[in-house]
Amino acid sequence: MSSISVNTETGQPISITGLASGFDTSAIIKALVEAEKVPITKLTTQQEKLVAQQTTIRTLQLSLHQLTFQLAEFKLSSLFRTTQTVTSNEPQRVAATATSGAGVGGYQVEVTQLANSAQRTFTFTSPAAEDTITIDGHEYKLGAEGTAKELAQKINSDGTATVYAAVLNGETIVLSNRTTGETGGAFISVTDAGGTLVEKAGTAKEGRDAEYSVDGVAGKSNSNEVTEAVPGVKLTLEGLTTTSGPVTVDVLAPSTNTSAIEGQLQSFVTAYNSNVEAIQKQLTTKPLAHAAKLEEFETGTLFGDTELTGLLNRMRSTLFESVEGLPEGVASPFDIGLGTGGATANAAQGAIEGHLKLETSKLQAALAENPEGVQKLLQSWSKKLEGVINSAAAPGGTLETRINGDEAQVTTLKARIKTMNEALTERQKDLVRTYASLEGLLAKNNAQLSWLIQQTERLGK
Repeated sequence: MSSISVNTETGQPISITGLASGFDTSAIIKALVEAEKVPITKLTTQQEKLVAQQTTIRTLQLSLHQLTFQLAEFKLSSLFRTTQTVTSNEPQRVAATATSGAGVGGYQVEVTQLANSAQRTFTFTSPAAEDTITIDGHEYKLGAEGTAKELAQKINSDGTATVYAAVLNGETIVLSNRTTGETGGAFISVTDAGGTLVEKAGTAKEGRDAEYSVDGVAGKSNSNEVTEAVPGVKLTLEGLTTTSGPVTVDVLAPSTNTSAIEGQLQSFVTAYNSNVEAIQKQLTTKPLAHAAKLEEFETGTLFGDTELTGLLNRMRSTLFESVEGLPEGVASPFDIGLGTGGATANAAQGAIEGHLKLETSKLQAALAENPEGVQKLLQSWSKKLEGVINSAAAPGGTLETRINGDEAQVTTLKARIKTMNEALTERQKDLVRTYASLEGLLAKNNAQLSWLIQQTERLGK
């Protein structure tokens, strides 16, 4: 026979075994408690469903909010800024990049000398005592038995130094000016009374300017990056052209940055399709018939949700609405290549689900014909679609309102469940006490009955 223990008023436990009544009082109490726990279980299930719904809505809200970041890019004038393309037929010798508005055309660039830095080479002898070495007025102290590597580290870590130091085989230090350009004979002044550095005769190299010509006009530069030779273009001199002939640099007319706009539209399409798929999945996934765990409760919490369905429909309709005041050919996103794909099986399914596809050739044609119209279209269209999405996903939007509403319900349910659990605990204690008292009375009655039977038997003898 099973038993239940409960504390008496003195704190000492008593046990109900059902020995007096013959009933399994433990099982009876357990059954009564389980029956009274049913409302709590229902409330707990309701709470878990609300928590699961909160999690799902919050995930959708975040994803939609990120989609608005993609749309916000179309409002930036920098996306539609014209750019100039500059090319070099031999970038390994002369590289070219645009810096500002440059004269359109081709330029013949010849390089006869590259700019380099001045150098002096020294043998290194480890000093027997601390030595002070002065290089272009900067002093560097090297302790006794100091190494060439230590001296080089001191020089190279000095942000105000005029030279860099390189160590060769631990016995030679090469000092090079930190800048290139012509120096003449006076460069890299070294004073070292201790004899740690001794210059190698005949190894000094003067700094030189770069020498070049553009379309036959000679020029010099103290750097291999030349900005004054072709206004609006930076030339980076990488090699001589004395044997290969001049390098041709082409400067094209300014044009819309088609690749940047195309890339941003494609990023939007990818993000939009991802959001549509996520919402469609939630709308079409039915709840599990016998969900028991939190992750199972998350399944189907938004099945057929009318609010999400409405948001999806508004997004789709806004996508292809014509923008008033724009000319034919750039009046709607469809005109510049945004659509639902072709006639293949996969594309057809994507069209049914509302997936977008970018037809790049259509976009490029529109940009070539009317770049300003495309800019106005994208800026107006993106602003409107962003507003539709923000009405749901932005702070204070409908999705956040739902999340907050669910949170309020969860808080209320938690409080109710806590109160009911506390009441059920007291109820279980009362049942245990009641059955313990009944068992005690039955045991006493049984003892009295047994005594009376014994007395009756004695009187009959």
